[in-house]
Amino acid sequence: MTDVRTDGGNINFELEMPLVIVGGGACGLVAGLAAMSRGIDVVVLERDSVPRGSTFMSSGFVPAAGTRFQKAAGVNDTPEQMAADIKKKNGNQSDPAIVEALAHASGEVIEWLADEHKIPFELVEGFLYPGHSRMRMHCTPRRTGEELMSCLLNAAEQTGLPVLTEARVTTLHIDEKRRVQGLSYQRRDGTVEQIGCKALLLACNGYGGNPELIEQHIPQMKGALYYGHEGNQGDAVLWGQSLNASLKDMGSYQGHGSLAWPHQTLISWAVMMQGGIQLNLNGQRFSNEHAGYSEQAAKVIAQKESIAFNVFDARIHEECLQFEDYRNAHNTGAVKIFDTLEDLADGLNMPHDSVLNTFKEIQTLQEKGGKDAFGRQFSTQPQLVPPYYVIRVTGALFHTQGGLEITTEGRVLDTQGQPLPNLFAAGGAARGVSGSGDSGYLSGNGLLSAVVMGALAGRAAAKAIQSGTPF
Repeated sequence: MTDVRTDGGNINFELEMPLVIVGGGACGLVAGLAAMSRGIDVVVLERDSVPRGSTFMSSGFVPAAGTRFQKAAGVNDTPEQMAADIKKKNGNQSDPAIVEALAHASGEVIEWLADEHKIPFELVEGFLYPGHSRMRMHCTPRRTGEELMSCLLNAAEQTGLPVLTEARVTTLHIDEKRRVQGLSYQRRDGTVEQIGCKALLLACNGYGGNPELIEQHIPQMKGALYYGHEGNQGDAVLWGQSLNASLKDMGSYQGHGSLAWPHQTLISWAVMMQGGIQLNLNGQRFSNEHAGYSEQAAKVIAQKESIAFNVFDARIHEECLQFEDYRNAHNTGAVKIFDTLEDLADGLNMPHDSVLNTFKEIQTLQEKGGKDAFGRQFSTQPQLVPPYYVIRVTGALFHTQGGLEITTEGRVLDTQGQPLPNLFAAGGAARGVSGSGDSGYLSGNGLLSAVVMGALAGRAAAKAIQSGTPF
């Protein structure tokens, strides 16, 4: 039960920490590391027995501009260009100040994590994700969120950042000025413990796992497969509502139109960006696969049986083998191979004419140039050639992008635009930079908000605590 009680001024907390962070995913861990780097004692409270969060289920890609990894690869990028890409994708619907802050801090945060905490970042090369004008995705060698989380947990252990697991925060205790004095958390055996704090940072993601909140704010994804952490129940939103906090862009979310089904393995959108297509059960394309994988989720769900087929060839298959998720899908039999288009149509129970006509149109577009009815350009990529590789996929909701309105330092604002006394938020708990719907999501926006805003909020909380002045 998520609760806010106005008894904070009357409780004598036996244990108090300067900064308490709720949530042990990438956001909470980075925020904790950032605060500790400024000399502040921190504790991270994590509801699970092993910190995972939505990061664990992601590809683990963090966009950043102007890094040494880009420069080594000959990529000329700037924070200004990155900010422009984000704002173009979301139609200028996000807070421009936060977009600028994240873009300008991104490179420094990536290099800080690499240098101080030995996170083995490298640049993803070879193709651009939808909406990015430069190669700026940074990842760990296996290219999985699982590996990124392992690296961050190792950094926490090496630094001495305490992460208290099996500690589900249930109640915030505030005083008459809405200052968070402490919180209660429940242990695995049902016992309740309390801890006081000078500042609280919410890094507990969004509300993707809460069907009631999804129905209220994102009705078009009601009943959609949720491929995110089940612990994302909207605690930050519910606490925020009780504190009269401002909520923004609550209809914003990241979907994905390429989740292998029934294997439930994420298939990189590199399949599409390298020249692949999606067909429905009628053997027809139904969208511009290069527009973005987030908005593609609803388009796939709208197809018969909520199913589509990723169709590509050996060239793309070889490129995608660098992604561990793809290798896992291949090893579990999700990837089917057909020698001819006729075999493909028979194997997938599609009409021959539809499949052949679809490929004939693509060939014409590649030869003559121009865009198809959906706005996709085909002349920039090689033609798909047999044998054809196919993966059956569905669309899914990955995580929500709306939440608590914050400043560029992660301070939570109330409905009057004033900062709440000592409350910070970052990552999925806070309003992201994806605008108000699904089409504004730019690849990597989720981990950009988690990792970079996590660092900024952790540093800001540390600075406020050290100042000794009231928040």
